[in-house]
Amino acid sequence: MCVCFCSRHEYTCTNSVGAWDPWLKQFWMYTKEITTWTGASEQPMLKQGTIRKEPKMSAESRFTKLRWALTVIGLVLYVVDIVSDAFLGAKYLYDGHVTWGVLTFLFVLCASVCTQIFSYRWFSDDKSEPSGDDAKVSCVSWDFITGLHILQMGIFTRYFQLLRSSFRVLRSKCASGDSEARVHRGLFGQATDLSMLRLFEAFLESVPQLLLQLYIVLLGHGHISVLQFISMVASFFNVSWAMVDYRRCHRRSLPHLSEMQGLATAVYLLYKLSTISTRVFSLSLLLALSPLNLASMALVWLMATAWAFSLRTDFCTSRALEWLYRAVVGAILLFSFFNVKGENTRVPMTVYYVVYALQSLSAPLQLYAFGPDVLRLEYGLAAILAGLCVGLSMLGVYYSLLHQREEAGTRVADEVDGLERQEEGLDTSPRIRRFLQI
Repeated sequence: MCVCFCSRHEYTCTNSVGAWDPWLKQFWMYTKEITTWTGASEQPMLKQGTIRKEPKMSAESRFTKLRWALTVIGLVLYVVDIVSDAFLGAKYLYDGHVTWGVLTFLFVLCASVCTQIFSYRWFSDDKSEPSGDDAKVSCVSWDFITGLHILQMGIFTRYFQLLRSSFRVLRSKCASGDSEARVHRGLFGQATDLSMLRLFEAFLESVPQLLLQLYIVLLGHGHISVLQFISMVASFFNVSWAMVDYRRCHRRSLPHLSEMQGLATAVYLLYKLSTISTRVFSLSLLLALSPLNLASMALVWLMATAWAFSLRTDFCTSRALEWLYRAVVGAILLFSFFNVKGENTRVPMTVYYVVYALQSLSAPLQLYAFGPDVLRLEYGLAAILAGLCVGLSMLGVYYSLLHQREEAGTRVADEVDGLERQEEGLDTSPRIRRFLQI
């Protein structure tokens, strides 16, 4: 009997070639050594006349062509958002509005620098991990990766790496079994890291740009252009995409929970976008009333950052970077609520949205009392009431009907934390378990 190998599946044939048995034994021992070196699992021999059937991966465990196409769409939205803001900032400077132009470029630069810092550190952490099996660190030289991040190209580097790796996997006939699972798990790990960076960028650049451009539009004075609305629309879609992408990656990282499906995704997105839009609009009204209201926004940011410090987050591997992370969390909490450390947040979330509703409703009333020439009361109040009703109602619907919970736990509302997966091969990105929770 001889043993034949084909496409990493072994089967047996009944041809009698006993003279070749010693050579076949040596070949088998050689392939066994290679298996040990490469870390692959040794496959047991099969009975005569049978063909091995490898376990099939579920659709959720595969990085499919649809996911590849969605990654391309996310890249396009990111580029359009940055380019539209850059053109708008240049137009402000050309028209003589130096302050607005500088602020527009400043939001882009600050968000880019922050994401480059985290991206570079994550590359460094992945490079130092001896057990990394997802090839997050590129084969190019480390100096080249450093140079790309200095040039603010870290996000594009990660996009290129993910799209190239996934394209090769989709084109090739990857081996089934454990090796295929590791490959797809590595792709999801890269996508998860990218989704966290995109969430940073959305709240540090896109949302502040929405606030700034809406403030300029409310002021009027003949400074309204088509490019402003293009920038605001691009920022809105970029925030929407970043929220959905992070939400889906986050759900996939949790144990025993499937990815969020269509209805849950739509309700969650409507909840987040309605509350964020209402928040941005109310803050723009306060800024239109008086730019000194920036001081109150700074105070809220300091309080949110202090809360993150009090929770003793442990997301980063260095103290300095952890402090930066907490400051970024404070900026995110200025616009939307997230569970910072995976603890029971029913009380903090309730307090947050009560204060949020009161502040949002007070903005048009203050504007009507002290600056009636900026916006008519009924328009501003109607817009904020509509946003509050839609956002808070979708919040209640999502967390009461559509939010998946652990079967044995007492977890509620926005409290799900990043518990480790128990099943082999389901952990896509360990750092997301210490990131902002949904």
